[in-house]
Amino acid sequence: MKVENLKHIYLNDELTTSIKLIKLGFGELQNLDMGNDFYYLPFQLLSSGFERLMKCYICFGHFEIEGSYPKPILFRKTLGHDLVKLKRHITKKYFQENSQVLSDDLTFLKTDEDLEKLIGLLSEFGKFARYYNLNVVTGEDDPGIDVKTSWEKYENSYILNDKELQKKLANYETSNEVLDIITKKIIEKLERFTRALSRQFTLGRLGALAQQNSSIVYDFLMLKDSELGTLDYRKNTTRYENRVRRPHKRTIKDEYNRRRNKNYKSLRILKNDFQGEWPFYSNEVIIECRQKHWCVVTINNTDYALNGAAKGRYKLEDVHEAGMAILGKSVGPFIDLALKIGED
Repeated sequence: MKVENLKHIYLNDELTTSIKLIKLGFGELQNLDMGNDFYYLPFQLLSSGFERLMKCYICFGHFEIEGSYPKPILFRKTLGHDLVKLKRHITKKYFQENSQVLSDDLTFLKTDEDLEKLIGLLSEFGKFARYYNLNVVTGEDDPGIDVKTSWEKYENSYILNDKELQKKLANYETSNEVLDIITKKIIEKLERFTRALSRQFTLGRLGALAQQNSSIVYDFLMLKDSELGTLDYRKNTTRYENRVRRPHKRTIKDEYNRRRNKNYKSLRILKNDFQGEWPFYSNEVIIECRQKHWCVVTINNTDYALNGAAKGRYKLEDVHEAGMAILGKSVGPFIDLALKIGED
């Protein structure tokens, strides 16, 4: 086999690896909650995934222009592991804006300060900060930055600048949604970043070789604006696969209580009839309030907990944890509505 063809195969494999790492990184971000704050895993996956993706991109661009792949010195010394440098190198040398969509992508890549902060933090982790603790222990003069603390400050900045999030945090029924909402915003931003790079494989004319490999980035290439931040990547993670599930299929007794027990109040709601942001994957749900306190939602004849009280009382799966509601979209309005019908 010719050396050049062998390089094509290895580049294909590296691009595949980068997309898998990014998806897993998003999934591990979505796995974070009050009981799991192990940020290092998503940091490691995302910093490596984005570095690999951008270096693959540069290889495709260089091959299209020069007919050969870049020399090792470009990645080893000039660009290194710096994600911000890699992004700027791409926009300067290889990014084409031959349509309004791609012009918008370029503006986003060049001017979005929030994106710059995000990939800057991931870059610091990839370069130095993954060993921050050991650097401190061994007395390094410059141990790097504590990315975990910096990331938490970044997340807190969303709360400080959003009064709605502050209200949710102060409300017992919705406080657990705040981290999911912030994570959704972060993933939405990083998905848009990945999509902007992926579109170049076809729309941007990154080259015939890149187009041959475009199926690898297809999932991000085809993302619609309305889909950004709504995908559940947790299903790709081991933690989610191994989680014990307790789906409660409705019984005859459940149906009897819903129809006959005056302390059980329920309401069927259709997505098309609801005024506001619809958080469920299903287009139809039934909400139920039991004893004026415990809020349950029924989806496809299975009960899930809407509020923490119902989760504890009936040992039901949380509707977000079960993957039946979009992470980062609040079910607060449905809790309020359930409690209201419970009072009637």
